[in-house]
Amino acid sequence: MTTHGTRTDRTDALTEALLDRFLGEVRALAPVAVWAHGSLGGGDYQEGRSDLDLIAVLDGPIGPATVWNVAKAHARLRTHPLAPLLHCTYLSDATTANPERRHLTWAHSHLFRRTVSSVTRRELHAFGRVLYGKVPGELLPLVPDRQLTDYVVRDLRDNYRPAVDKARLWTRDVWVDLGLVTFARATMTVREGSLISKREALDLLPGLGAPVEVVEDVARRRYGQEGGGPVAAGWLERRAELTRGFLGPAIDRLVASYG
Repeated sequence: MTTHGTRTDRTDALTEALLDRFLGEVRALAPVAVWAHGSLGGGDYQEGRSDLDLIAVLDGPIGPATVWNVAKAHARLRTHPLAPLLHCTYLSDATTANPERRHLTWAHSHLFRRTVSSVTRRELHAFGRVLYGKVPGELLPLVPDRQLTDYVVRDLRDNYRPAVDKARLWTRDVWVDLGLVTFARATMTVREGSLISKREALDLLPGLGAPVEVVEDVARRRYGQEGGGPVAAGWLERRAELTRGFLGPAIDRLVASYG
């Protein structure tokens, strides 16, 4: 299967080898298009750290036989070192328009169903990388600005704000990283209707009042040397308190200002 589009300088050899193998595996599923979004599309990708977020649009309904073939295709990729980071949602050509519809998805080494969010849809239009077939604009309706801002505010209010009250979550890197980055990206979407990268979000956070030492910790782990050195005693607990102390009020203010 021939891929379309120019390979970016930020995409490395292991990643490209996995994408080539993946495209070969999905050939039998008769894809109309395969796209990359998230870090891989937006230029913030780091091999071995970032997820490979993909969308495949198939020609025809996705029935039990297709589900079985998708599972087998991903099973055959499991020996690749980056395979655990590859996530793909499968749409049919007839089901791309409905943002509330849940689609077959392979992620975290198993199959389930989830929606293609308004943020993902806007990312695909703004900077989606076409790996095969049609461009997103030919298949996905453009997300209106109000729909996008409604989505990011609701995500903060209904998902992240309740999580802030669960102290045990915030000693984990993933919650600190996602919570801060998601808040900064949502802030820019509400203010300007724009999407920014995770790297840009980190640069924005100190100006939004986020604790600088926590932002530096995230940047060091995500963009600095592997491992980042030993963790000081008590740091995870202190980091959790600082993050929760910032995010709770900050989310409340943003949600209230939006209406």
